[in-house]
Amino acid sequence: MPPLPASPPSHKPVLLAEVLEVLAVRKGEVVADVTVGLGGHAVPLLRAAGRKGRLIGLDMDAENLEAARPALAATRMKFDLVHANFAGLPAALGQLGVAGVDALVADLGVASPHLDRPERGFSFLRPAPLDMRMDRSRGRTAAELLADIPEPALAQALRELGDEPDAEGIACAVVAARGQRPVDTTRRLVELVCLAKRIQVPNKGWGRLHPAARTFQAIRMLVNRELENLKALLTFLPGCLNPGGRAAIISFHSGEDRLVKTSFKEGRGKGLYAEYSEDFIRSGEEEEARNPRSWSAKLRWARRVETESP
Repeated sequence: MPPLPASPPSHKPVLLAEVLEVLAVRKGEVVADVTVGLGGHAVPLLRAAGRKGRLIGLDMDAENLEAARPALAATRMKFDLVHANFAGLPAALGQLGVAGVDALVADLGVASPHLDRPERGFSFLRPAPLDMRMDRSRGRTAAELLADIPEPALAQALRELGDEPDAEGIACAVVAARGQRPVDTTRRLVELVCLAKRIQVPNKGWGRLHPAARTFQAIRMLVNRELENLKALLTFLPGCLNPGGRAAIISFHSGEDRLVKTSFKEGRGKGLYAEYSEDFIRSGEEEEARNPRSWSAKLRWARRVETESP
């Protein structure tokens, strides 16, 4: 495989080589990165599209867009950045006068900057206000959600969005604790998770998965309506792809992966996709050693039919 194009130095895009391979972007094509982040996938994809190509980048976080802009501008190639969730892709394309794209990538889940900046409230490793909004200009914070969510609904979310085996116990602990004082910091939530699991609050040495990791994932997905937005993307995706267009979606949660797999399979049955990946693609040992975030990533792809069925 040829050397990978350069990406922003402080960011390690997940499954970059695999994304470039399955999308196989050609010169002059229009590419969409609907989760731009710091541009780790967007910059190499724009370089592959070349000077006659174009990249359209979306992100819920306006700060991510501004962080990615210099790296994209350095290519001296054409790009547009839109502050929007990927559920807003059809509207963004319409505003830009773009009928469809030839390749699309979506890297689901939390972006590295969110975890690296404690004040955003995504990380269970650092004390901070419990926010977790990817778009800080709107919506309820995680603290506000936990202030009044019913216990059964919280337990269900922990099970379904976090695969958390102690969902009922954690939900019970949170609801009981908020009657005494708000659950409004990352430290407070970690303490309650550990209380429910009957373990000490970990300092270090917990291995690959922190005891609160699943809880934080589930609450983050609730706050940002991630499953609902993914369902919307999968529904309109075929209509946003040009004939022969390719889509690559990276997920980190079993529920997300099932949605992608089912959508691609059903799309193939309806004659919308010419082919799709029946098995997901995982990172190799070398990438996992270099980028621990990649260990749970699953990549699936699909290719739009060249012509519509009569």
